[in-house]
Amino acid sequence: MNTPALPSFFSMYQQLIAQPSISSIDPKWDHSNQKVVNLLAEWLEVLGFECEINELQSQPGKFNLLARRGAGSGGLLLSGHTDTVPYDASRWNFDPFKLTEQDNRWYGLGSIDMKGFFAFVIQALSELDATQQSKPVMILATADEETTMDGAREVSRFANLKPDYCVIGEPTDMRPVYAHKGHMSEVIRITGRSGHSSDPALGINAIELMHEVISALMKLKEEFKHKYSDSSFSVPHPTMNFGHIHGGDNANRICGCCELHLDIRPLPGLSVDELYAHLHQATKNIQSRYPGSIELISLHHPIPAFQQNTDSALVQLAEKISKTQAQAVNYCTEAPFLQELGCETLVMGPGSIRQAHQPDEYLLTETIKPTQEKLKNLLKNYCFSG
Repeated sequence: MNTPALPSFFSMYQQLIAQPSISSIDPKWDHSNQKVVNLLAEWLEVLGFECEINELQSQPGKFNLLARRGAGSGGLLLSGHTDTVPYDASRWNFDPFKLTEQDNRWYGLGSIDMKGFFAFVIQALSELDATQQSKPVMILATADEETTMDGAREVSRFANLKPDYCVIGEPTDMRPVYAHKGHMSEVIRITGRSGHSSDPALGINAIELMHEVISALMKLKEEFKHKYSDSSFSVPHPTMNFGHIHGGDNANRICGCCELHLDIRPLPGLSVDELYAHLHQATKNIQSRYPGSIELISLHHPIPAFQQNTDSALVQLAEKISKTQAQAVNYCTEAPFLQELGCETLVMGPGSIRQAHQPDEYLLTETIKPTQEKLKNLLKNYCFSG
């Protein structure tokens, strides 16, 4: 029987981009990632990996893949997510699902965020001598990072997943990221009592109560700036953004319900429980005057902040390989969930975060060879002898 051949690097990239794997809370946009996972399993099996695919318990129709090669404990885990964000066809100049090469760029949805990372990893592994492998190599491909991060939340379902080191290939221009902020998306719902606007005493105006809530939250934003600070971040304090508000239905009717959607980005060291305590304390006075009027609802499960010690072996090796100093960033990744496996963890991958979630997402072709060399160096240092 002939052993199937591994596709070329360009062909792998092409095939990954061609499979829609959009993750969205809107069912009209949402896709399964099964075809992407199956492609990766097929290619990794050619390289001698044993592949395990788990359907998510929380999201039927979505799948995680873990591929392993090599016996023993520890080793290196290379991780990425298989889903992409939705796209606005009117703003794309190229077909999002066709890898297009033009002006020294590869255009396509997921080219850097982040299906393309898997093509880089598989290509790097194909150029290394498997007989020289001395420690386990593991490839993790997760589902739904762009929405719930449920894939990363379920990685503990893979038995004996205990790497020494984990690198998550989000687009960082191959500069190591040792820390990032968390992410909370919350709804504050005010329930008042509607009535005729000619007599304010007939009701409780939810918009007026929301005005008080926003005033209290504005004070809390200022407290965050003074109480919590980390100069490693370009925005050195926790942020709170008021992203969406709606309430009421007519000018001559007392508003009975008003909702505010807000985004909070905590620093490492500021726990999710602490943030909820701050929110409850900020609105405590209003709640005491109008019992049951304020409800706090999560749009998704909170994502904690992440931090790896800068003196860890992984960070120091990544700095040496990349020839850049590790940085802290304001966005978030799956790193805090993978760090729970007990491994040293960092974020480092091809492409720029500036192209992520943008129309005409692209990879600069001039970065391909240097990226492959850096990934091979990382693998050689931890998992190969000679």
